[in-house]
Amino acid sequence: MAGLFESLSAFTVFLAISAIGFVFLVVSFVFGEVFDHFGFDHDIDHDIDGGGGPTFFSPRVLSVFITAFGGAGAIATYYGLSTLPASGVGLLSGGAFGAMIYAFARFLFGQQATTEVKTGDFVGKTARVIISIPKDGVGQVRCQIGEEMVDKVARSSDGKAIGENTPVQVQQVLGEMVIVKRM
Repeated sequence: MAGLFESLSAFTVFLAISAIGFVFLVVSFVFGEVFDHFGFDHDIDHDIDGGGGPTFFSPRVLSVFITAFGGAGAIATYYGLSTLPASGVGLLSGGAFGAMIYAFARFLFGQQATTEVKTGDFVGKTARVIISIPKDGVGQVRCQIGEEMVDKVARSSDGKAIGENTPVQVQQVLGEMVIVKRM
C-alpha cells in the first residue's frame, strides 16, 4: 500500500484534487446545495454573512476553488514547477476563480426581487375604497405598494361610512386590517 502512494506524482495528485472538486461541483449543481440539507453550510453562512446571500463557504464556490486549485497545480507541475510553487499557483488560481464565482453569485442574489410588503409600507399611503365601508363596519381598500396592488380590509378612523371609489389615507395597520381616514 505504501508503494502505491510513493509512485503517485504531484501531477497525479493535483489532477485527483481537481477531479474531486469537479465531481462535487456537478453534484451540487444537480442536487442543489448538498451541505444545506445536513445543516453544515447553513451555520457557517449565518455566522459570517448574516444569511444575506452566498458566502465564500458556499459549496459551489468551494468546489470551484478546489477544481481550479487542482487544475492549475497540475498544469504548473506539467511545465516543470515543483510541488510547493505549483501549490502556490494552484492557490492563486483557485482564489481567483472562487472570487469570480462568489462575485457572480452575489450579483445574481442582488438581482432577486421580493413581493414582501411590510406593515410600515402602508402607513401614510393613499388608497381607494373598493368595497364601501359602512358606519362602524369594515370594507376594503386597494393601495399601490411599489409595483404591486394590495387589497386590505379597512375600517374608518372616525367610525363614519366611506363610499366606494373614495380616496383615503392609511392611518394605522392592525394585523390584516388598516384604519383609514377620508382625504
